[in-house]
Amino acid sequence: MADASDTPKRDWRDTVFLPKTDFPMKAGLPQKEPAILERWQKLGLYQRLREQRAGREKFILHDGPPYANGDMHIGHALNHILKDMVVRTQTLLGKDAPYVPGWDCHGLPIEWKVEEEYRKKKRNKDEVPAREFRAECRAYAQHWVNTQREQLKRLGINGDWDKPYLTMDFAAEATIVAELMKFAETGQLYRGAKPVMWSPVEKTALAEAEIEYEDITSTQIDVAFEIVEAPNAPELVGAHAVIWTTTPWTIPVNQALAYGAEIDYVVVESTRSFASAPVNGAVQNMVDYRYVVAEPLLDAFRARTDTRLAPGAVVNRFKGSQLAGAVARHPMHHLGGFFAKPRPFLAGDFVTTDAGTGLVHMSPDHGEDDFELCKAHGIDPVFAVDAGGFYREDWAWLGGQGSVINKKFTASDGPICSDLRAAGALLAASDDFVHSYPHSWRSKAKVIFRCTPQWFIAVDRPIEGGATLRETALAAIAATRFVPEKGRNRIGAMVEGRPDWVISRQRAWGVPIALFVDRKTGHYLCDPAVNARIVDAFRAEGVDAWSEEAVPALLGPDYDPADYERVTDILDVWFDSGCTHAFVLESGRWPELRWPADLYLEGSDQHRGWFQSSLLESCGTRGRAPYDAVLTHGFTMDAKGMKMSKSLGNTVNPLDLMKEYGADILRLWALSVDFTEDHRIGKEILAGVADQYRKLRNTFRYLLGALDGFDEGERLPVSEWPELERYMLHLVHALDKQLRQAIVDFDFNTYTRLLSDFANEDLSAFFFDIRKDSLYCDAPTDTTRRAYRTMLDVLFHALVRWAAAVLTFTAEEVWQTRFPSEDGSVHFLDWPELPAEASEDISQRWLAIRALRVRVTEAIEPLRREKIVRSSLEANVTVPELPLDADALAEAFIVAKVSPGDEVTVTRTDYHKCGRCWRLLPEVTEDDGLCGRCTAAVGEVGA
Repeated sequence: MADASDTPKRDWRDTVFLPKTDFPMKAGLPQKEPAILERWQKLGLYQRLREQRAGREKFILHDGPPYANGDMHIGHALNHILKDMVVRTQTLLGKDAPYVPGWDCHGLPIEWKVEEEYRKKKRNKDEVPAREFRAECRAYAQHWVNTQREQLKRLGINGDWDKPYLTMDFAAEATIVAELMKFAETGQLYRGAKPVMWSPVEKTALAEAEIEYEDITSTQIDVAFEIVEAPNAPELVGAHAVIWTTTPWTIPVNQALAYGAEIDYVVVESTRSFASAPVNGAVQNMVDYRYVVAEPLLDAFRARTDTRLAPGAVVNRFKGSQLAGAVARHPMHHLGGFFAKPRPFLAGDFVTTDAGTGLVHMSPDHGEDDFELCKAHGIDPVFAVDAGGFYREDWAWLGGQGSVINKKFTASDGPICSDLRAAGALLAASDDFVHSYPHSWRSKAKVIFRCTPQWFIAVDRPIEGGATLRETALAAIAATRFVPEKGRNRIGAMVEGRPDWVISRQRAWGVPIALFVDRKTGHYLCDPAVNARIVDAFRAEGVDAWSEEAVPALLGPDYDPADYERVTDILDVWFDSGCTHAFVLESGRWPELRWPADLYLEGSDQHRGWFQSSLLESCGTRGRAPYDAVLTHGFTMDAKGMKMSKSLGNTVNPLDLMKEYGADILRLWALSVDFTEDHRIGKEILAGVADQYRKLRNTFRYLLGALDGFDEGERLPVSEWPELERYMLHLVHALDKQLRQAIVDFDFNTYTRLLSDFANEDLSAFFFDIRKDSLYCDAPTDTTRRAYRTMLDVLFHALVRWAAAVLTFTAEEVWQTRFPSEDGSVHFLDWPELPAEASEDISQRWLAIRALRVRVTEAIEPLRREKIVRSSLEANVTVPELPLDADALAEAFIVAKVSPGDEVTVTRTDYHKCGRCWRLLPEVTEDDGLCGRCTAAVGEVGA
C-alpha cells in the first residue's frame, strides 16, 4: 500500500476566479484604429451626437483655419488634438459642443506654388488669363484640403468633416466682401501711401504675421551731411552731421535728418585725412573737418571711424533743440534735382542714444517713423524703388544696377558706398554688422519697408462718433479670458502699439477689394444697392465675379463706368481669416453653431495673426471680440529643445508616428506635455509615453477581466461596502472634482496626469493589489468580493468616460469589449454619475494606513533579498499603531500577521500556506491545506 504522503496534492486552480477577458494586452493601434474610424464613419458619430445633444447648453470652439498647403505637420497634430480634447470634454460634461473644421485657402503661398509649376513649364503667369490662374489656385487648395482632412481624421478628431468651411467657398467670399463694406460704410477704410513690409521677391505687401526674423550680416556705414544753415547755432554751419545706418540703399532717397531735442551733442574736430577717391584729379583731405554726433555715442563713433582726435578736439557742446531750423545738404547734392534740395533737421521722439550717432537719416519711402515725421512736415515719399526692389530706371545713377536686398549692391565696395566715398562723405563702412532682420516666411527672402499706395483700416479713427477701433479692441481684450494669462499682455501690447491695418495685397489669388473709386474725387462708392449687387454676384460666382466686363452690371444704371476705377488689389488673407466668425458662426449654414465663440485655440504666434485679425474685424463691425476666451499653445521642439527644421533634419512627422505607434500614443503625448509652453518630442519621450499608455491599457484590461460576468444582481449598496471600497469611492469623488476643474482651466496635462497617476498608484499598486485575493478566492456571494466588483464597475464607467477624451480609440475598444453594440459608442456617454459617498470621513485614516503600508513594504524588502521570505505573505510584522483591526491590516499589507509594537519590524511567520489562496494563516494545519474561507468557497462552487 502506498504511503499517504505520496498522494498527489489537490490542484485548486480550477476553483480560483481569475480575471477573464478577450481584451488583448498588445494594443496593435496602427492596425486597429483605421477600422474604428471606419466604424465611426458608418455610425455617423458626429451627426448622431448633434441629434442627441440638441437643445442642451452649447459650447462653441471656433476652428482657426490651417493653411491648405502641404501635409499635416506636428504643429497641426498638437493643435487639433487640443481642440478635440476641448470639444470631447465639454461634450462629456453634457453640453452640445459641435466642431466645424475649416481651411484658409487664399493668398500668396498657394499662388507661389502654382507659379512654381508655371516656372518649371516655362510659362509666364502674367500671360495666363486671371480666371484660369485662379481656377488652378482653387484646385491646388482643394487638393490639400482633401489631403489634410484625411490626415486629421486619422488623429481621431471628431468633427463635421463632410461639411468643413473654406475661405474660398463662394458664400464665404461673399461674406468677406460684405464685411469689408461694413468698414467702408462706417468710414474706417481709406486708401493712402505708407511704408509697409514689402517682399521684392513676391512683389507684394506682407502682414506682420507673415514675417519671421533671422540674423543677417549687413554693411554698416557712417555718412557725413554738411550743415549749410543753423539759425539757432550759426557756429555749426560747415560742420558735418553724421548718421549711421545698416541700410545703405536708403541713402539715395534721404529727405531729412532727425535729432533728439534733449540729447547732448558734441562737435569734434578731426586731425585725420580720410582716404577717398580723387575728385577732379585731387585727393580730398578732410583734416579740420568737424563732425556732429551725440556725446554718449562719441567713443563708439571714434572706434568705427578710427578717427584720431587731437587733445581738446571736442570744440563745442549743445542740446539737440538748437538744431531746430537747421538744414543740411545731401552728400550727392552735386547731381542736382532731387539731391540738391535742402535736408531739414526735424525733432524726432524716436531718436535715442542706444546705437549709431544720435542723428537719424530720414527716408519716408522706407521707414515708418521716417514717413510719419516727414509727413508732419509736408515731405512726401518719392517712390523710387519698384515692386521688385530695384531703383526706377530714371532714378539718378542707380536705376537697374541691382536689387536693394542684394548685399553686393550695398556692400562697402558697391555702387552706393563707392559713390559716397568719392564724394568724401563716407566716414566708415564695414560688411560685418550682425543683426536681426525681417524675412518673408514663405520665400525666406529679406523684405524691405516700401512706401506704396495701399488700403488701410484706421485704428485711431472714431467709429461713427464713438470709440476708436484700437480703444474698442483693448476693451475687448480686457473682457476676454486668456489661458495662459500672459497672452493678455502679449496681444494687448501688440494692439496698443500697432499701426493702421494694411489690408491690400498686389496679387491675383484672393478676395478682391470690391470697391469702385470715383476718378475725380478719389472717394470710394458707398451705395447700398451697388454693394448688394456686388455681394450677390460673389455669392453666385465667387471672386471671378469681380471682372472688368461685370462693371456696368454691378454699378447699375445710376453710374457711368467711365467715372469709376475698379480696385484690383486683393485682401490680405488675415482679413479673410478674421472674417471666419461671420461666415461660420453667423451664416446659418451650420445651425448648431452660434456667435460669439466660447473659445479660440491656436499657437502663441496667433496673437499677432488670427486672434488679432479676428479681434479687429469683429470690434470694427460688432463692437466686441468674436470670442469669450483664448487658449494658446507653444511650439513643438525636438528632443534637444531645438526648433524643428527640414535643413537640420530634426523634424518629426506625425504621419510616420501614427504608422509606428498609433494615434492614441500621439494624443497621449500631446495631452501630457505642458502645451502652454514650448515642449519636446523625440524617440525617448515617445517611448515613455508608450509605457504610460501600456499601464493605462493594462488597467482597463484588468477591469474587464475582473468584471467578467458581473450583473446587477451582484451589485451591493455603498452602505454595505467594506471601508476600503468606501475609501476608494472617496478618492474617485475627489478625482472627479479635480478633473472637472482641469477642464474648466483647460489644464489637459494635469487632467491626463491625474488619470495616469490614479490608475498606477491608487488602483494597480494599491486597490487592485490588496483586493486580488478577494477577487480570486472569495465565494461569489461573499460581501467583500461583491463590494469590490461593484466598485470596479463604478471605476470602469468613470475611467472609460474620462479616458475617452484622451485615448479616443482605446476607450472605444474597451467599451465595445464589455458592451458590444452595432450602434453604440463610448463617445455618446455623459460624465459618469457616481454613487453618493458614505457620510463618515475615512480619508485621513486610509492616508495613514497607506503611509504605514509603504513602511512595511520597505521593511520586508531586505528579508526578500536575503531569501528569508519569498513574498510578503510569509511575513509577520509589528507596527506602532493599528488604524484598523489586525486582520484587516494584514489583508491591506498582504502579510501573514500584524501585531502592535514599538516600531515596524518583520519576521518570518510559522503559519502554514493555504493551497488555494496561498495565504499563511493560523487555521491551516499543514502546507497546501485549505483555510476556512477557501473550504467554504470550494463548497459553494461545487454546489
